[in-house]
Amino acid sequence: MSVILISIVCIIFWTTVSWLSGTAEPWDAAGYWTTVYPAALVLSAILGAMFLRFSLIAGAIVMFAQLPVVVVSAGVSPLLAAGVIYVALLSIPAMMISWVSGKLRLFCSG
Repeated sequence: MSVILISIVCIIFWTTVSWLSGTAEPWDAAGYWTTVYPAALVLSAILGAMFLRFSLIAGAIVMFAQLPVVVVSAGVSPLLAAGVIYVALLSIPAMMISWVSGKLRLFCSG
């Protein structure tokens, strides 16, 4: 149930990014590197601290949740494979952050 909740939160996040930026693909938003990606990393930290059992994969879910938003808004194209690789690379720092935030929560609480 936790993974489903994390996924729903993340899809809402990326749908909102896509809608507010007016782009079909969230990674095409003008402020992706300055605002959106840092916000996604913060979301990874929050979810990693909230869902300790899934703290490592929370960051991956945050980043990979861009893909269903892209498929719904832009459709499936050959470039989607590049998007998968792109999201996989972006998920590495997000996974590290979510994992560390989960460990910090455990350390601080006990």
